[in-house]
Amino acid sequence: MGKFTLEVCVDSVESALAAVRGGADRLELCGNLIIGGTTPEAGLFEEIRQVSDIRTYVLIRPRYGDFCYSDYEFRVMARAVRKFRMLGAEGVVIGILKPDGSLDMERMRQLMEEAEDMSVTLHRAFDVCVDPFETMEQAKELGIDTILTSGQQNHCLDGKDLLRELVRREDGKITIQVGAGVDARTIRILQPYTGAHAFHMSGKKNIQSSMTYRKEGINMGFSAFSEYEIIRTEEKYIREARMELL
Repeated sequence: MGKFTLEVCVDSVESALAAVRGGADRLELCGNLIIGGTTPEAGLFEEIRQVSDIRTYVLIRPRYGDFCYSDYEFRVMARAVRKFRMLGAEGVVIGILKPDGSLDMERMRQLMEEAEDMSVTLHRAFDVCVDPFETMEQAKELGIDTILTSGQQNHCLDGKDLLRELVRREDGKITIQVGAGVDARTIRILQPYTGAHAFHMSGKKNIQSSMTYRKEGINMGFSAFSEYEIIRTEEKYIREARMELL
């Protein structure tokens, strides 16, 4: 790994391989990227390990939606951290909030214990927390390595001022990783402005299904999503971003 880190979020073997070819430093592996990502199947991790040795962090998120979890959901998360540690993942990506928007320190500590020597990223639960500076200090206290954030905005460019201040407060104890809308252009703008050295992107592109017969008017899930389009990482987008971080 060089001076900069480029992490690519993927939910398929095909996307993982495109990320590797494009020059990614590591993967964030998830399921269901179209709804923001959930915990992936163990089999997906194992299949990627068969075809690549790229460093891989696994998202631990039991469902879409908020980051305030029931006792059942928390136990599922703890088991998932343990499982992926045993499978050999280099890191996990986690985040739990209390109803008041503060970081759930007790549960986060328990997940950190399950992670043992794995690297830990606090994901974009950070972007909906009530106090980003207090949460950053709590993350340092927990021993978290990385915070993935857009600067508490939908797009990282809109969060550039908060991102710059967060990077200023890293103090060599944690890394701010910029996400949400990252591509070559945003890196070109944000890296010199914020001083960030870690970026997270999916580089996704819609591709058409290989189905030739298409039954119209039937949806297997959200009606807004076509059953005949698949989101995959585009190698070219990753390579373009990588070139900005040489």
